[in-house]
Amino acid sequence: MRVESLAPQALAQRLGSGGIGLDFGAAQARILADAPGFEEAFRAVYGGFEANEPAGFFDVTVRLRRARGLRRVVRPQVELVADGESTFAPFPADTHLPLLEWGMNFLFAQRLGCHLLLHAGVVEDGGRAVILPAMPGSGKSTLTAALATRGFRLLSDEFGVVRFDDGQLLPLLRPLALKNESIEVIAKFAPQARIGPRFPRTRKGTVAHMAPDEQAIARRHEPARPALIVFPRYDPGVECVVEPEKRSRAFTRLSVNSFNYEMLGPAAFDAVARLVESCAVYRLAYRDLDRAVAAIRELMAGAR
Repeated sequence: MRVESLAPQALAQRLGSGGIGLDFGAAQARILADAPGFEEAFRAVYGGFEANEPAGFFDVTVRLRRARGLRRVVRPQVELVADGESTFAPFPADTHLPLLEWGMNFLFAQRLGCHLLLHAGVVEDGGRAVILPAMPGSGKSTLTAALATRGFRLLSDEFGVVRFDDGQLLPLLRPLALKNESIEVIAKFAPQARIGPRFPRTRKGTVAHMAPDEQAIARRHEPARPALIVFPRYDPGVECVVEPEKRSRAFTRLSVNSFNYEMLGPAAFDAVARLVESCAVYRLAYRDLDRAVAAIRELMAGAR
């Protein structure tokens, strides 16, 4: 049964007792929650996922709970408990979903050491993957969201999960995080996109999450072959500019934009080298999303 098929009372009961298991493809999580208003936000962005029973192995188990003591009534806060330990600073009680998403990002980055984890958006078309590595603030998520609403399959907004044995990209499919102006940009660019509630006044400004579509959820266990690496950068001064990137520089930028490159040593070096050698590599500066999407389609057509 999908999350969206559960009645509100049933959803709240499951989240508050044994929890709900979610399968993201490359990893699984068990979610429990006791936070006012969280059920509606959870349904909005995870509605298309199966609400699995909380049994078996999970890469992470997280619980959202109302802060104890005075913080339950005076400027209420919510805490994230991971595998029984509260290791994250509390958030205001009305920013429960951002806390869950940022907390799970941190946990997956720490625990999925069996794969190389790039900080990158990843989409797929025709079995071939486009990797969009970038630092925060570059417009990576906005461009990833635009591609995901124009026929590309979303694998991840945050993690480029590279499988060591064959170098393929694995989906780690979760809601795509949009911040500040990019929320309305995507809402106008793709009115059909399912965007969850806005959370103002977070540490990153206003945040909202775009739910993956049915195709992405149904195919979350299908890997994709890397074909194109594009380093995106939002630049209000240009419409769209595409330039080749040197492979030596691309190697450095990919290794820097990795969560676990230094920890994995020679295996990570070989994986990044194989990516750079096997993919076409470009820089993309953009302002206009339609032109950026068209440019990536053109690059994909010419990629070997």
